[in-house]
Amino acid sequence: MSKKRTGGIIAGAVIVGGLALGGLNTVKIDPGYIGIIYDATHGGVNGETMKEGWNFKTPTQKVTEYSIALEQSYLTKDDKGDSDKDESFNIPTSDGKSINVDVEFSYRFDEDRITEIFKTFKGKSGESIKNTFIKPKIIAWSQEVSAKYPVTDVFGDKRQELNQALDDYLKAKFDKYGIIIDTVNFTRIETDEETTAAIQKKVTAQQDQELATIEAKTAKINAEKEKEVALITAEQNKETAQINAEQAKIKAEGQAEATKIAAEAEAEANKKIAESLTPELIEKIKMERWNGELPMVSGSSGTIINMTDDANETTVEEEK
Repeated sequence: MSKKRTGGIIAGAVIVGGLALGGLNTVKIDPGYIGIIYDATHGGVNGETMKEGWNFKTPTQKVTEYSIALEQSYLTKDDKGDSDKDESFNIPTSDGKSINVDVEFSYRFDEDRITEIFKTFKGKSGESIKNTFIKPKIIAWSQEVSAKYPVTDVFGDKRQELNQALDDYLKAKFDKYGIIIDTVNFTRIETDEETTAAIQKKVTAQQDQELATIEAKTAKINAEKEKEVALITAEQNKETAQINAEQAKIKAEGQAEATKIAAEAEAEANKKIAESLTPELIEKIKMERWNGELPMVSGSSGTIINMTDDANETTVEEEK
């Protein structure tokens, strides 16, 4: 065997050995995760982490992964949950009822506190922390929130308020452990038939009361509108009567003034006529209107004086 061939074999063996050794000392961090390094020979955890992708490590280093991207999880009796078993749970209400619920939540670990999280949970993985800490605490803390609400509120118009209270409460509780809750809410709420019937009865009564209140308010509003219309109509009628009275007064005053003016005009005319009647004019008028016959005058003794033109004589006849 030539030296050249021997050298090639040795070089290949070295490469293969190096690759094998390299495979034993690399670790892959999946997207959305971060790895915390624990090295027993160098003081345990010193804050050193590994980012996503392939990373080299020494044989004495142990790497634990935590999700720093959102993880969706469930506590439900359906098969979409993280477990094959029924993970739904019961929550209490302020009036002593028990309700069975499903919860959906999303979370992630705070990247800036990975070392703290590792120490707090004694090196447990993110998946282990979820199953042994996050889920049990969600159950316990959800019960603390629901205990403040009566069952009718949980099933009624306070459902959204309950979910918001749960969201705020769990975010604050988990934050101190370096666990960030993004969303959490009850996706299913159920109770026994007896409680459901009682709730429906109470809800119906509340609806009837609200309807009666609305009807009463509507009647009051309508009555106020009718009163307002009546007042407006009365005011309009009053104004119309005042206008008619004013118009009648103006008309009467106009008629009186016209009559006065006419009377004054007639009196003035008569005055002028009277002033114009001289004795001569009166005699002239008499003569113009005389038909040429003399009047016959009856006396008190029955004697008739006939003043005629016959023989230019005046005769006196005795009444037979």
